Amino acid sequence: MIRMLIADDHTIMREGLKQLFMLVADVQVVAEAESGTQLIELLRQVEIDLLLLDMNMPGISGEILIARLHTQYPTLPILVLSMHNEIHIAQRALRAGALGYLTKDRDPETLLVAIRRVVSGQRYLDPALAEQIALQISGLKQQTFVESLSDREFQILRLLAHGMSVNQIAEQLVISNKTVSTHKTRLMDKMGFSSTADIVRFAMTLGIS
Repeated sequence: MIRMLIADDHTIMREGLKQLFMLVADVQVVAEAESGTQLIELLRQVEIDLLLLDMNMPGISGEILIARLHTQYPTLPILVLSMHNEIHIAQRALRAGALGYLTKDRDPETLLVAIRRVVSGQRYLDPALAEQIALQISGLKQQTFVESLSDREFQILRLLAHGMSVNQIAEQLVISNKTVSTHKTRLMDKMGFSSTADIVRFAMTLGIS
């Protein structure tokens, strides 16, 4: 039996997944979390075989949360189930310690394949993203300066591109306005941006959101 913890801030998503797994003989949802903070607390209380993790949740989330969990629980298989289908996000999640990455537009059968593969210790990458990465490696896609950004800078770039203000990002990530502004300045320097509008245009070009 695969004991699973679902971490996603959308109740409908969690409920839908639980209904799906009720129909599967070898998967049992033993806990659920709606924020990074709640997830960290639950992991101290329950034993699980797999963490099914959304990339965007209130507070600590994304590749920063993955890296923290991977450090504390290095043998815990993490499968990211995300709405984001950008290779930059998937690559960062995998580098941070996730064993698999799948987008939410996949069918239930593909999700179950990913779950069983990750639990067995194998990597799993969404097929569409794997194809994009193969094209990038082969030189058919242009490399960008995005890789020079730190995980936090990239996270803030995504939130800025999504239209959030410095204050909103600070509240979302539970960090100070000053810290957000510092990261924003650094990422703009690295990318050669002169305004937030440049960030939004760049993000649209690469499909980062």
